[in-house]
Amino acid sequence: MALSELTSRALNLYDAMMQEADRRVDGWLMMSSPGPQTIIIVSYIYFVMSLGPRLMENRKPYDLKPVLIVYNFSVVALSLYMCYEFVMSGWGTGYSFHCDLVDYSMSPQAVRMASICWLYYFSKFIEMLDTIFFVLRKKNSQITFLHVYHHAIMPFTWWFGVKFAGGGLGTFHALLNCIVHVIMYTYYGLSALGPAYQRYLWWKKHLTSIQCIQFVLVTTHIGQYFFMKDCPYRFPIFIYIIGLYGLVFLILFLNFWYHAYTKGKRLPKVLLNGSKAGGYKQEL
Repeated sequence: MALSELTSRALNLYDAMMQEADRRVDGWLMMSSPGPQTIIIVSYIYFVMSLGPRLMENRKPYDLKPVLIVYNFSVVALSLYMCYEFVMSGWGTGYSFHCDLVDYSMSPQAVRMASICWLYYFSKFIEMLDTIFFVLRKKNSQITFLHVYHHAIMPFTWWFGVKFAGGGLGTFHALLNCIVHVIMYTYYGLSALGPAYQRYLWWKKHLTSIQCIQFVLVTTHIGQYFFMKDCPYRFPIFIYIIGLYGLVFLILFLNFWYHAYTKGKRLPKVLLNGSKAGGYKQEL
């Protein structure tokens, strides 16, 4: 098959797919096509994996403490707000946690859910700053496959989620993720405050456990769909994507947990050296 024919078929498929898109989001920022986000994601990967480390190679790491404090606690505030909006637009005001369909109407409740889905999507670009800060601080050991994959795949898949299915059972994992991010970025914010707060950070190891629990809940919730006799979800492809997403990230985080903590690579110093210190001192 010629390249031109393949291109033509791909464009026809894309046009047909766009006919089924949610028209409510057409004029929203970055929702006209996946092009802008693709450029951002590719640029992000290139910078954090290649360009950034090379630019920083002969430079001293930047002291970003004030920036990190403001950034992390700002993400906490944003995540709390998104939790509230997901609850008020469906998950605490009528959703059954079973076969919850997308409401494509222009009702205030439906538009509120679509709006918070878009904000959640946009927040994934804000969170890319995590990796940028690693690069600028020369914390290259933190730039793992899991970290970059997570930050790159989330906005890409969520563009399609907002464009086609802004609501319903496919958003449960977003609510869970916001809850987890409140906990995570609180930890990051406290750690950025300095050594005086490190004694309050003994729970670092449990962050990965919380992530794993999150993906177990995501997979369990979305897995209900395959046992429902009648659930006319409009775009079941997203159910498969979320289920696969939950399983893949569960495996990746379990692998990270095993190597980081079971093998002791990221245990707090007090656990590596025994209990000589008489308390928990977090290795940051």
